[in-house]
Amino acid sequence: MSEPPLSVVIPAYNEAARLEPTLRRVMDYLREREPAAEIVVVDDGSTDGTAALARSVGVDWPALRVIELGENRGKGAAVRAGMVAARGAQVLFTDADLATPIDQLGRLRASLAEGNDIAIASRAVDGADVQVRQRFPRELIGRTFNWIARAAGVGAIRDTQCGFKLFTREAAHDLFGRATVDGFAFDVEVLMLARGSYRVAEVPVVWLHVEESKVSSLGGARAFLDLVRLRFKHRR
Repeated sequence: MSEPPLSVVIPAYNEAARLEPTLRRVMDYLREREPAAEIVVVDDGSTDGTAALARSVGVDWPALRVIELGENRGKGAAVRAGMVAARGAQVLFTDADLATPIDQLGRLRASLAEGNDIAIASRAVDGADVQVRQRFPRELIGRTFNWIARAAGVGAIRDTQCGFKLFTREAAHDLFGRATVDGFAFDVEVLMLARGSYRVAEVPVVWLHVEESKVSSLGGARAFLDLVRLRFKHRR
């Protein structure tokens, strides 16, 4: 089997209501620009038929695979499963809500063409266009989380949590093969592992907040706890 130029990994937990339009938009974009790309949907133990829906839509894209985790393990676990299984020369993971529109992929690929190993979408660097903002309490929590993440060891990266990141296959397989965080702090761990070994660029993108967040209060608390654990692990 020939190597696809690109893999698009989409973690999904109970996303049956919005996964089809997301997949259609991704397929329409790729059909014009990268028709040999593969799409990898990772079902994180959904109970609403997410996996079956992805397979039904996938009949229109032969290189679409569905990975089922069997039980809900967390976004980090779902992204990790897709990234290590991806076969593309470049590997993107994107949130199922497409808060960062798929047409922003070109900006990240241009960054890799300049010699970077990892290009991460950012809402916090010059040139970013946040068209629909989060509600203030959640935005404040996000800023606090990013501040702690920088203190934990991600360096000068200003936005660790935007769910739209592109890796070379080598970087994706190496970093996600070593990552262990199953929850929402997985981005921080991967960026910490990348520091000093891979060239990472923050790329300004268009971003629109989408409601129906999957981040519960418990999940958010676990993410902050994971940051503390990563901080001590990094020190060692």
